[in-house]
Amino acid sequence: MTKKSDAQWRALLSDEAYRVARLGGTEPAFSGAYYQHKATGVYHCICCDAPLFSSVHKYDSGSGWPSYWQPVTATALTSVRDASHGMIRTEVRCSQCDAHLGHVFEDGPKPTGLRYCINSAALSFHAGEDADNA
Repeated sequence: MTKKSDAQWRALLSDEAYRVARLGGTEPAFSGAYYQHKATGVYHCICCDAPLFSSVHKYDSGSGWPSYWQPVTATALTSVRDASHGMIRTEVRCSQCDAHLGHVFEDGPKPTGLRYCINSAALSFHAGEDADNA
């Protein structure tokens, strides 16, 4: 797992990326850079550059955040129970650096039935990259 001090993360990330990825924040709905992004490639963790999601698995959920029906690998993400804001949700984090990415819900499309609702601020995009070679 990628370990950095708080000061190192602050120096590495924009204020918004730090607030979202390191402090567990959420960007406003319909505001993120990748919400309506349609390019082909792979979305990586903004903190450690680990590949997380392929554009092949991205879809418009209408939620206001980039949504994917599966990560690039079964080990790319870790899940944590989130009981904040008066509800029970499943938070997803980068398995390499523990960055907060967003949440996963069980109302997505087939074949998984999952909706990974992810903050754009927690991602970087590698255009043209193939998820199998990320």
